[in-house]
Amino acid sequence: MIDLALWGPVMVAGVVAGASTGALGTYIVGMRIPFLGVCVAHAALAGAVLGSLGGLAGPALILPALAGAVLVAVPLGLVDPEKIRVDSNVILGLLFSLTMGLAFLGLGLFDVFGRSKNDVLDLLWGSVLACRWRDCAIMAAAAVLQAAFIGLFYKEMRAILFSRARATAAGVRVTLVWTLFLVLTSLVITVNFQTVGGLMIYSLLTNPAAAAFLLVRGYGRTLALSAVFGAASGLGGFLICRATDLPAGAMIVILSSLIVALAAAASRWRSVAGRRWFRGV
Repeated sequence: MIDLALWGPVMVAGVVAGASTGALGTYIVGMRIPFLGVCVAHAALAGAVLGSLGGLAGPALILPALAGAVLVAVPLGLVDPEKIRVDSNVILGLLFSLTMGLAFLGLGLFDVFGRSKNDVLDLLWGSVLACRWRDCAIMAAAAVLQAAFIGLFYKEMRAILFSRARATAAGVRVTLVWTLFLVLTSLVITVNFQTVGGLMIYSLLTNPAAAAFLLVRGYGRTLALSAVFGAASGLGGFLICRATDLPAGAMIVILSSLIVALAAAASRWRSVAGRRWFRGV
């Protein structure tokens, strides 16, 4: 039996984190920029490291972490890859290398100054088991903002997902909407750091959406199924952790990867079965 008083917030955190990051992944995977998640995550990590060196600790580290993520997200939103003739993933690679360098430089300075880096390492690796109701409230608030944004800009984001150039031609304020989306991505990633950690949150941004794209067609259905698969990964990873005493973050990542594998197998079986039926007709 699971003690709901003790593990209730952990399960809620897993569901909220998985659903919110899974939904974001629909856009990230759909636009073929999966590197965005790891880039923003490392920017947030660099901000948290510098904040910790400045004397902040515990929940207060969310502020410099968010600042670091937003400082990367805003320029990404304002830059049009087509105008500067550079692929988005190249830009993300450059920013990733910079933020990763800053993060590991900061981690090295902890030893130089004789400071403890435990708080930062907790963000790096994550620990869903440490979540409490206060953390769930912050994560839920970010998820509500995300849902409000998707509802408000549903059509605009669908147009951008299909083609930024055509969305611009159709009158969509692409730069504004895309920048707001990237800021929202920064917020969601930052507040969910402690669930699976900065290094592993990438899996929840890509795996649920990848599985959904394999199984369904259509913007709305893919968005919904990505959120469901993300929530299942978050909650299921915790339940496996409780049953096996294995690391929760790793179980979340492995389960989300298994969902992709099963979705690929189901998609393949459906394709083969469809061809056999067609030949029979």
